[in-house]
Amino acid sequence: MKKILFTVGSLNQTTQMHAIASHLSEYDCYFSQFYSDNPIIQYFVNEGVADHTILSGQFKQNAEAYLRQHQLKNDYAQSVYNNQYDLVVVCSDLLVPTSIRKMKSIWVQEGMTDPITPLSRLIKALDLPRYWAMNTSLNGTSNLCDIYCVASEGYKDHFKKLGTEEAKLIVTGMVNFDHVASLAYNNFPHRHYVLVATSDIRECMGFENRPAFIRKAVEIASGRTLIFKLHPNEKKERAIREIKQNTPEGTLIYTDGNINHMIYHCDELITQYSTVVYVGLALGKKVHSYFNMDELRKKTPIQNGGKSAAHIAEICRRYIEYPQSLKEFLKNELPTIQADYQKIAC
Repeated sequence: MKKILFTVGSLNQTTQMHAIASHLSEYDCYFSQFYSDNPIIQYFVNEGVADHTILSGQFKQNAEAYLRQHQLKNDYAQSVYNNQYDLVVVCSDLLVPTSIRKMKSIWVQEGMTDPITPLSRLIKALDLPRYWAMNTSLNGTSNLCDIYCVASEGYKDHFKKLGTEEAKLIVTGMVNFDHVASLAYNNFPHRHYVLVATSDIRECMGFENRPAFIRKAVEIASGRTLIFKLHPNEKKERAIREIKQNTPEGTLIYTDGNINHMIYHCDELITQYSTVVYVGLALGKKVHSYFNMDELRKKTPIQNGGKSAAHIAEICRRYIEYPQSLKEFLKNELPTIQADYQKIAC
């Protein structure tokens, strides 16, 4: 059996890769937490400096617990099974290990990317390591992977403008964000509230005036019930304390739970830098974001009834079996796959 390696990170990235692999039962599928073979980065990981990133910390703990729960084979950093892989499917190209650059590779978009900053542009212009941007703004822009599976035409245009070859980009939809209609079947108990989805800005070493943001949410709610759903990577005790200090009695705080179910039943959604804003937009909710709303509407993931994982798996299947060069695949095969998919989607 040919072997495929899937890199995972956050729980969202992990479930997405598992969903894709579930359509590839004819292959021997393995998983690894996102990793680097750079000695300096490895040192930071070992010393706990990278615990707020998908390289380590609770992201790695949660992902590996998921792999154990679902009995998926964990070949962390390709160090367990001594496998030679025929294809690797990656959740990020902010770091691309040397070994992965030698394989057939496919990048899968897992969520929204952070805003492009002056620092991001400088790093891109000088061809410096993309992770120096200290956020995800340059994820999907290395052009080091062979194929890039993106959420929408808006994102295809976004990555093209940032230097990823247009021929490598294919609109597949985004796993976990491609079938919001299915969210109707949930048992979240509350109704008619304003939902606030916070982000881990400070944990990622950015600046945020959280009390001011909370007070703005209170203003938007205008007497309606407020529910806060904290980002998994946040320092929960600090966030809970700040919310309690700046909100009226009766405000609810969730540190876990299915946020998509919460969005389905809310009247209004307030976000910062969160992919869940796309769930709100696809459901027709009134939403707030630190991003430009017109840009968000252009980039909203296509809704295809939950077919994104199967579509990406078919790209994996066709590419791993393709005997000719990447150039030939991009020229002759990838456009055919896109056309066939569009026929099915219609």
